[in-house]
Amino acid sequence: MEFAAEEGKSFSSDSHTLLLPALSIGNVGQLAIDLLISSLRATKVGYLDEPSVLPCVGNDAFAPVPQGDLSLSLEAYESPMHGLALIQQRSPIIKGMMVSFARNMAEFIHSIGKKHVLVLSSLDSGRRKQIDASSDLQIYYVSSVSDDGSNPDCENLGWKKLDEYDSSQRRWKYLDSLAGGVSPADEELLTDEEELTESGYYASMPFSALFSCLKAQGLKVTCLLCYCSEGDNISDSFQLAHAACKFVGLNPEKFHGNEGGWMIPFSWKSVYGPPPDMSLF
Repeated sequence: MEFAAEEGKSFSSDSHTLLLPALSIGNVGQLAIDLLISSLRATKVGYLDEPSVLPCVGNDAFAPVPQGDLSLSLEAYESPMHGLALIQQRSPIIKGMMVSFARNMAEFIHSIGKKHVLVLSSLDSGRRKQIDASSDLQIYYVSSVSDDGSNPDCENLGWKKLDEYDSSQRRWKYLDSLAGGVSPADEELLTDEEELTESGYYASMPFSALFSCLKAQGLKVTCLLCYCSEGDNISDSFQLAHAACKFVGLNPEKFHGNEGGWMIPFSWKSVYGPPPDMSLF
């Protein structure tokens, strides 16, 4: 993974926490990162070039009028006044290269001196076992603070540890081996049947590879997760971004944006195309 810095820009040594998405259903993690970049008024530090990520290019996602600045597959942003760095991923990873990508990303984050990584992602609501209709979107988490993935700070915020995370389970141990650069013996390789189990599903998710690889680099890692379905997931991204702010001690109402403090990214205006022609109704 190579980093191309914007002219005169570099990561600040005062920003110890980094946020990044893990691609999943509904793109909720990516939407949340865009919302945070816009609301924090983070500045672009540079671009990342990673062979395992498919190339893409588009207009600036945050400027009201395109000014020739391009958005690429992997971008790095920073908000020094909030002590945060952010990485946005705008295109998928080549099939079969998720662990390679996660290892390269973990090595890069370690090389720029970050201490804590917050991974934002989503889970398929069809896999959810219990639904709590008495509350808003439930946030789940997995943390490197303890071996079982629990974290008292997350519990105090009302979040639930992802029950499907079990570091002693074979699929998670297999992933930890890959993250540490150890090739499992033939008898340790997983079968197709194991991949289809509940624990196999969660351990095969992109957030899991990032969690294991970042942890292998000695970094503190917290994954914040929510269940959702495909469709309009903007409301989910608001709640996931709000959870990230709570965790790092920020109050979105002080962002002075146009939506309860949030600054809506200009690119969201065209997420679903133009509004319908009302003369049709």
